Amino acid sequence: MKIDKSIDSSNMFKSIYDFPFQMKEAKSIGERIELKNAYENVHNIVLCGMGGSAIGGDLSRSLVNDSLTVPIFVNRNYSLPNWVNSNSLVIASSYSGNTEETLSAYHEAISKGAKVIGVTTGGKLASLLDKNNNEKVLIPAGLQPRAAVAFSFIPLLYLLKKLSVTNSRALDELDAAIIKIQSVKDIYSLDNKKNLTYALAKEIYRTIPVIYGENEMTSTIALRWKGQICENSKMLAYHNDLPEMNHNEIVGWQENPKLLKQISILWISDKSCNARNTLRLGSSKDILGNIPAIQKKVELDGASFTERFIHLLHFGDWVSYWCALLHITDPTPVANIDKLKKILSEKS
Repeated sequence: MKIDKSIDSSNMFKSIYDFPFQMKEAKSIGERIELKNAYENVHNIVLCGMGGSAIGGDLSRSLVNDSLTVPIFVNRNYSLPNWVNSNSLVIASSYSGNTEETLSAYHEAISKGAKVIGVTTGGKLASLLDKNNNEKVLIPAGLQPRAAVAFSFIPLLYLLKKLSVTNSRALDELDAAIIKIQSVKDIYSLDNKKNLTYALAKEIYRTIPVIYGENEMTSTIALRWKGQICENSKMLAYHNDLPEMNHNEIVGWQENPKLLKQISILWISDKSCNARNTLRLGSSKDILGNIPAIQKKVELDGASFTERFIHLLHFGDWVSYWCALLHITDPTPVANIDKLKKILSEKS
C-alpha cells in the first residue's frame, strides 16, 4: 500500500520526528528552573491536567516512582481530592493555559491554601499564576498538546528533583535516552517493513487495540498508546494493567469470537517489571493464544529503565502516526474534541 504523506497537513510527522530535539529543549527548561517560594512540609503532590498535560504527570511519576518520598496523584477532574490542604503541592499543568478542568482545580487549590506551581505556555493559567504570585514553568507554544509530551514531563522531573522529593537517577539517564531516540527515529520514519512501528501499524490498523501494561512500569505507556491511537489514528483503543486484568478481564475474552477477530492485543513489557507480573503476562498471552485476536508483545532495548521507557513512548507515537496514514487520515485534527469544546463554551 502506497502511503500518501500529504494527508498529514499539519506535519505531525515533524512533531514526532523532532522528539529528541524537544527533549533537549525541555532539559534546558528544566535546568533553568529556580524556585523562589518556600515548599517546606509538602506531604503530597497533586498534578492537575488533562490529555497531553496529564500524561506528563503519569510519565514523570512512573520514571521516579522508585525514589519518591511523597505520593504523587494525577488529577483529571474539575475538583481536587478532599484531603488536599496547606501541606499539598498542586502542580497545575495546561499546555494552552485555558483547560477548564485544570483552571477549576487551580481555583480550588488556592481556596484550600495549597502550595501551587504552574506549567503552561500562557493563557488564563499564566495570568492567574502571576496574579497570585505562584511560580510557573513556561514551555514553548505552537504544538498539539499531545505532541508536546517532552515539555509536559521532562521539566516535571527537574521540578521534583529541585523539590527534593526524588533523586537524580532519571535525570542522569536522560542524555542516553535522547541518543537512543536519535538512533531510531530515522528508521521509525520510513514506511517499509524494516520499520517495526510501521509493520505493527499494518497489523493492527483495522482492529480495535487493547493494550496491556505491567502495573506502574509500563501501564503509563499503555495509557499513552491508547490516547495516541485514539487522537492520531482516529481509532478506538483501550488499555488495562497487569496484574489487575488477571482478576477479571482475562475471562472476558471467552465469548463473541466474531467480535474478537476485530481486536488486537498489545502486551507492553520491560525487563525491570516485577518478575511475577512478567510471568503473568507470558501466561496470560498463552491462555489467550487460541482466540482469533491478533496478539503482539512489545519489549524494547535500552541500557536503563528511563531509556527503554522513553523508547516505548516514542515507538507508540510512530505506530499511531502510521495507523493514521494507513487509514488515509490526517493525524492532527481532533474534530470531535473541537465540537465538544464549542458546545461547552456556549453553555458556560
